[in-house]
Amino acid sequence: MVVREGFRKLLEMEDDLEVVGEAEDGRRAVALVKKLRPAVVVMDVAMPLLNGLEAARQILQAVPSTRILILSSHTDDAYIKDATQSGAVGFLLKQASAHDLSKGIREVNKGNVFFGPFIKKRLPEDERKSFDRSGRPKPRHARLTSREMEVLQLVAEGKVNKETAAELGIGIKTVESHREHLMDKLNIHDTAGLTRYAISAGIVESSVQLTIL
Repeated sequence: MVVREGFRKLLEMEDDLEVVGEAEDGRRAVALVKKLRPAVVVMDVAMPLLNGLEAARQILQAVPSTRILILSSHTDDAYIKDATQSGAVGFLLKQASAHDLSKGIREVNKGNVFFGPFIKKRLPEDERKSFDRSGRPKPRHARLTSREMEVLQLVAEGKVNKETAAELGIGIKTVESHREHLMDKLNIHDTAGLTRYAISAGIVESSVQLTIL
């Protein structure tokens, strides 16, 4: 909450920017975007219940006109690549200045892509070419389905099958089936392994951060 409050106060100082909503987890972020339909979403990645990358995919399915700017402390190439493939059109480090954050929001709202100076240097060449003329990332085949990503995150957060089923509104046997598919696709055969994978992929962190919207 402290992080969100800090960013909100910075943005509220800008005459041409308005903060219309905040969310404490990815699932709430998706619901708020459907309701409020903001022009730009500033999103953290490691969030409770639904990570920012999967939330971005769901947001763009529901409200394609929304532009998503990712804020993160991660800088490795694979992490940046995952963010762009999720549909984000901007990426900034959390240490970015208020000026860069405001500029990023304005640029993606105009239909441009925006990457902070450090991120731009790290962005692989093929990713720079992966945006279409409208500034949207060209679609790519996802290895895991949206539901599998949701189940993976909840497993990594320590939820048992019954809790996962309740959270997603599906049956326990369906959760078990998704877990089996996850393990087969990732060639990981225990919960600890799935958790390590989720952490290494930036889906969750050992210290889960709060949503920024």
